[in-house]
Amino acid sequence: MASIFTRIVNGEIPCNKIAETSTCFAFLDINPLATGHVLVIPKREVDYIFDLEDHELAELMSFAKDIATALKATVPCKRVGITVIGLEVPHAHIHLIPINQVDDMNFGKPKMKFTAEELELIAIKIRSNLK
Repeated sequence: MASIFTRIVNGEIPCNKIAETSTCFAFLDINPLATGHVLVIPKREVDYIFDLEDHELAELMSFAKDIATALKATVPCKRVGITVIGLEVPHAHIHLIPINQVDDMNFGKPKMKFTAEELELIAIKIRSNLK
C-alpha cells in the first residue's frame, strides 16, 4: 500500500505544494512546529533515507537546500533547521523548520494549527522566493 506521501505526490491527497522536480517533492507540514515547516521527500517511496541511491540522496539534499533558501527568505528566523527522523511515515523525508533556538525543533512540543487559507498563503509566499 502506498504511503501517505506517495498518495500526496500522486495527487490523491491534497497538499500545499512548494515545489517539485522529476525526483523530489516539497510541501507544507499540516502539523507544523513553526510557520513554514516544510517536508521534502523523494518521489520514489523508500522508507529509510539512507537506503536511497547516492545520486537520489544528493538530488534530495540539493532540492532541500533550494527550498530552505526560499523558506529563510520568507519566514524571519536565524536558521532553517533540518532533521530526518523518519519514524512517523514509512517514506523518507526531511523536515525543514525555521528556527531561532534549538528548542524550536522539539517534536514533543504542541504543533501549530493553521486554517487551509493560512497554509496556502504561506505556501504562496515561499514559492515566490524560489529561484
